[in-house]
Amino acid sequence: MSSTSTLVKTQLLVGGQWRDASGGAVYEDFNPANGGKIADVADASREDVDAAVAAARRAFDGRWPTMAASRRAKIIYKLAQLIAERANEIALMEVRDNGKTISTAKGELGAIVDCFEFYAGATTKNYGETMPPPLPTYLANTVREPVGVVGAIVPWNFPLLLASWKVAPALATGCTIVLKPSSVTPLSAIELGKIALEAGVPEGVLNVVTGANNPVGAWMVEHPGIDKIAFTGSTATGKNVAAVAAKTLKRVTLELGGKSPAVVFDDADLRAAIAGALYGVYYNAGQCCEARTRILVQASIFDEFVAQFTEKAARLRVGNPEDASTQIGAITLRDQFEKIKEYCEIGVSEGAKRLIGGAAPELDDALASGMFWSPTAFEAENTHRIACEEVFGPVATFVRFKDESEAIALANASEYGLAASVWSNNLGRANRVARAIRSGSVAINTPYAVFPGVPFGGYKQSGYGRELGMETMRLYTETKSVLTYIGEKPMDPFGV
Repeated sequence: MSSTSTLVKTQLLVGGQWRDASGGAVYEDFNPANGGKIADVADASREDVDAAVAAARRAFDGRWPTMAASRRAKIIYKLAQLIAERANEIALMEVRDNGKTISTAKGELGAIVDCFEFYAGATTKNYGETMPPPLPTYLANTVREPVGVVGAIVPWNFPLLLASWKVAPALATGCTIVLKPSSVTPLSAIELGKIALEAGVPEGVLNVVTGANNPVGAWMVEHPGIDKIAFTGSTATGKNVAAVAAKTLKRVTLELGGKSPAVVFDDADLRAAIAGALYGVYYNAGQCCEARTRILVQASIFDEFVAQFTEKAARLRVGNPEDASTQIGAITLRDQFEKIKEYCEIGVSEGAKRLIGGAAPELDDALASGMFWSPTAFEAENTHRIACEEVFGPVATFVRFKDESEAIALANASEYGLAASVWSNNLGRANRVARAIRSGSVAINTPYAVFPGVPFGGYKQSGYGRELGMETMRLYTETKSVLTYIGEKPMDPFGV
């Protein structure tokens, strides 16, 4: 395995300036694939968070929200161009910081560029409405104004991708931002801060604060100077974010956990469904909120489907994330590795049938200190914990169903509702089932469910609000009604 990048010491971006955390506090950042240290990262204090929020407020009170939308659009598009120019460099940074495969990281960089380009275009289309006047002597219209200072809290599984989902629409609407990446994957957010300044984003519009030993995210949620929190993470943490944010009446967008189904009917293209189901489970080592890990298969094809799926899954290449041929990289966190192991043990103890995997693979010495998990699959009941709780790893569960009504019932028998797939050559049935599934997105005959311009978010315990679409622009703005009197005679309501 190639060596990690040269050891770096990072800083916080506050008000357009790079600075150490107060007191010079740092923490260590490691490569999960080989255990090597890659950075000393600034560990922000409450004082640093206050400074970042103050900088964002000054920028919001300045010219950014009132800048011509076309000018903001050009800056956001320039940001997209600079990311594209450095895509290979940033992808490798993401691999070493997160453990994902290089092919996955490069694919994400393309999506990140697309996201910023989409919202560069959306900047000039943040329309209000003209309404029928309440009286003939009035004009009535609405305008969309930025909500204010946004606290963007991003998880570790897609560090820069999920940052782009928040930063891009916030910039497009004229908001200012305090971005807090996960403590274990901070490097790409820091790089985004550098690129934003180079692209012409004014000082204080985007601030980046990192921290591991201090509760930076919690301080942001509490902070009275932040107007909106955009959070992606676990459902348990999301509930706490919503409760604390309510104390200051912050706007909140929550993209939370999932245990998404892939429903495979007996008339599906079997080859396509198996390939799609493999990707839906094992992409990003299963560390994916919309992973379709509950594979519901019609009884008449169940055995054939499972046999072909497991044979192909066993051939997936686990190992060095920097090798272009690797298909499953490292597990990012030690705690997450142990959680996956525990769930596999629980699955066996509850009577689920292990089909493949269920253990760490044997890899060469260069990866001995890394965290990897073999592609795993169980045949289970929908009530088994491994089938109904979010594992967040490369673990599939197969459940049989008899007919369409049972398939819908099983798909909806979950506290989550983030994503789903339906596989059938009967498009009437596929669309009927898609409408019946209580989920924020449903992909028919494809594993892909996330694209810029298509709203993404959850039902039920998977959160609320949407990302990626034009609808998202509404969530970063307030509606202002404007009433204009155009009558020829002055108004004199009291007649005095």
